[in-house]
Amino acid sequence: MGYTALYRKFRPLTFSEMVGQEHITKTLKNQIIAGRVGHAYLLNGGRGTGKTSAAKILARAINCLNPQDGEPCNECEICKGAISGSLTDIVEMDAASNNSVEDIRSIREEVNFLPTKAKYRVYIIDEVHMLSTGAFNALLKTLEEPPEHVKFILATTEPQKLPATILSRCQRFDYKRISDEDIMKRLEIVCKESKIEATKGALAIIASLSEGAMRDALSILERCIQDGENKIDEDKIKDLVGIPKVTFVNGIIQAMIEYDVDKALEKVNEVLKEGKDINQFIWEMIKYVKDILIYQATKKLELYNEEELEQIKTIAQSVSKNKLVDLVYQLSKLESDIKLSTQKTIMFQAGVIRLCNQQVAINSGIEERIEKIEKYLKAGKAITISNNQVAQGMQEIGKQKLETNPTTIAKSNSTYNQVANQKSTSSRNNQASAKTKNFSKHAEEYWPQIMNDLKQNGRIVLYTNLMGTKAKEINDMTVGIEFPNGMTSFGKAVLEKQENKKEISNLVSIACGKEMQIKYLTQIEKQHELTNEESIQNLANESNIPFTIIE
Repeated sequence: MGYTALYRKFRPLTFSEMVGQEHITKTLKNQIIAGRVGHAYLLNGGRGTGKTSAAKILARAINCLNPQDGEPCNECEICKGAISGSLTDIVEMDAASNNSVEDIRSIREEVNFLPTKAKYRVYIIDEVHMLSTGAFNALLKTLEEPPEHVKFILATTEPQKLPATILSRCQRFDYKRISDEDIMKRLEIVCKESKIEATKGALAIIASLSEGAMRDALSILERCIQDGENKIDEDKIKDLVGIPKVTFVNGIIQAMIEYDVDKALEKVNEVLKEGKDINQFIWEMIKYVKDILIYQATKKLELYNEEELEQIKTIAQSVSKNKLVDLVYQLSKLESDIKLSTQKTIMFQAGVIRLCNQQVAINSGIEERIEKIEKYLKAGKAITISNNQVAQGMQEIGKQKLETNPTTIAKSNSTYNQVANQKSTSSRNNQASAKTKNFSKHAEEYWPQIMNDLKQNGRIVLYTNLMGTKAKEINDMTVGIEFPNGMTSFGKAVLEKQENKKEISNLVSIACGKEMQIKYLTQIEKQHELTNEESIQNLANESNIPFTIIE
């Protein structure tokens, strides 16, 4: 007798042997016991969850000569014939390769004949969503009113591709993803009967890799014993399926948190030398960060030994939740970019370098501080710190490092033209401001109240980024918000968001009693008040650039 794959050898023969689908098997058994078996069933679910197995069991159970509590006996002539495939009254058809109108027409002709041995002629159509439109139309009438001796069992992984007319004619059962615990229990039984020595950690990894599919789990298990040794541990599985060692993943994640580019690239090169798949490795990194988040919340994890748990504990205590969430998003984006790139290795290395850059963490760092402020406010605690100190601190957080070389700034015609244009524009603005000078005092009065409303309403992000600002009505339709200390890159990103800008504009409009627009004014927009030389001098001083004026 030839070799039989594990997933075929251990295919369930009764409903009680099926794993993780008790909500379906119980209903089917009750229908068989009560004699209320429907004429058409639709079994829907992911791959390897037991749809085809349930269809075969159901086909035997309704034809069994000695059914036992809704289960087939698997000992009578009908059951043995169905299991061996010699019973012609149970027809299995793969719609992926038999999807034409002619294939369905042959079924329509056959249903008029009585079964040869069994009580019912049962048609099991797998991957039914692959049928053509014409084939579906040909099946409609037969599926709705088949002869009493005919039953249809349809199975699919994509029910959304089925016409509504087909769905409405079937009893639908949705198969769920099998839990890792149920898969591990089944694998333990398989290992015991197959005399396979597998550690609990190895079975846990197989269950996790199978993603809820029992068939995939058995296929992975079978792959692990193909070398002739019936001993399986965690390292063996990781080597076979290409999972990088946890030490590599831990090293790179630790380097990203510490912003250590050299350490990260060293680990990346080790992974690439071992020939690990880049997409698989990024998936492992995302999963590892997710596990750190879970550990922060629950203080426990599975699939890790004591040493690995200690490493996760160390990282969990040294990094914020916001940083970890940001890493998940950034790694997911990197994975998507790599899939579209022809230079996967370069993209991966560049992505790791970018994630080791401290500037990437600016947003999460600011959000962490804001979160602490919100907690204090909700707790009713006083924050003994002045507005200027908070504003200064927020600017320091978002401050960008400017690395420049000594530069010579020539007072050329183009420079004069730019400054002249600025003066011309500012002159027109000053004229407009003069016409609405009577509004300026009003703006100065209501702006502190708007700031206070933002704080009281819990809009801490907007409040902290607007600290130290002043309001100035530019004209009868626009209010300018002045930033004496300039805007940080993070502050600009927050305030330029459409919803935030709209909220501020609405508050200003309410205060003015009419619809108003807002405009952010920084020191750069005030350069028109300076002379040409002063403008260039201030620009150089702010940027810390040595310069020489050439007459």
